[in-house]
Amino acid sequence: MATIQANVLRRVADEVLQRAGVSSEHRQQQIDLLMEADLRGVSSHGLLRLERIVKRIRNGVSKPDARGRHVWRSPSFLAVDGECGLGPVVANHALEALKPKARENGVALAAITNSNHIGMLGWYAERVAQEGFTIIALSTSEALVHPWGGRIAMLGTNPVAIGIPTGGTPFMMDTATSVVSMGEIHDHANRGQAIPLGWAIDSAGNPTTDADAAKQGAIGPFGQAKGYALGLAFELIVTSLSGAAIGREVHGTLDDTSICNKGDVFILIDGPRRDLQDYLEAIRHLPPAEGFDEVLIPGERGRACRQKRLSEGIPIADEVWNRLQALAGCEATA
Repeated sequence: MATIQANVLRRVADEVLQRAGVSSEHRQQQIDLLMEADLRGVSSHGLLRLERIVKRIRNGVSKPDARGRHVWRSPSFLAVDGECGLGPVVANHALEALKPKARENGVALAAITNSNHIGMLGWYAERVAQEGFTIIALSTSEALVHPWGGRIAMLGTNPVAIGIPTGGTPFMMDTATSVVSMGEIHDHANRGQAIPLGWAIDSAGNPTTDADAAKQGAIGPFGQAKGYALGLAFELIVTSLSGAAIGREVHGTLDDTSICNKGDVFILIDGPRRDLQDYLEAIRHLPPAEGFDEVLIPGERGRACRQKRLSEGIPIADEVWNRLQALAGCEATA
């Protein structure tokens, strides 16, 4: 593992995307998203993914200049054809279109398809909540998760993020409906680390701690039957609203040759118009249970990690760092 300062990583990532023909504006959005994931300790959604993003551009299945085509189905329902654009570029363009509609009508929704991987949903949720909107963000992926009681992947990891204005630091939660993301499995494989038992099964349907074997198998739903139910519900919501592919028909977030046909949904709500800080403070000041030092609000661990890594640098797997430097045409800089 190397520990690299954030400004060095950003400079290398910028050179990588510039060489791939991405404009300055669109580079900034893509890098901001990836960097934020690494800063918050979500390396599965960080710069680990940059090489695949570049390969998808070179293979013609990602169009770095596209922002998405918008069609308003109703005053509050925006249908987005992502035109194979970079995920965060298409998503941000849709969110900017939703904001005035949410102010006007109280709520607005965007359903997106034909985009690329939009990354860590919490990045969008926190920023939008800072502007006074409540947001619910949903996304689907390739079939990576087995149904509870099943042995074959049939659902996406299907994450959900929620951001809420509080009168102070926004509330933000971001979680997959699987035990972990497939990106986390890939991250362990890149590091040569075993995964905890219970995360995944291998291609034969047997529990495994081998990250490479898990890549060929399926991830478990979190909370057993409850996570399965939520993941399935989100799969049905996103695909029915966006018209995206479903289940094992989804491709394009884990390979570099397929058009990405998963879906994304953003729901923006104007408000709330009340201060929620006292309630959150009451939770923070509860006496911690045995084995815990304190009671945290979702998102706080990631914010603390962000501050530490801005100061001390970001740990990055040697293999990932070496590949990034090769793509940027530079030598190692620690």
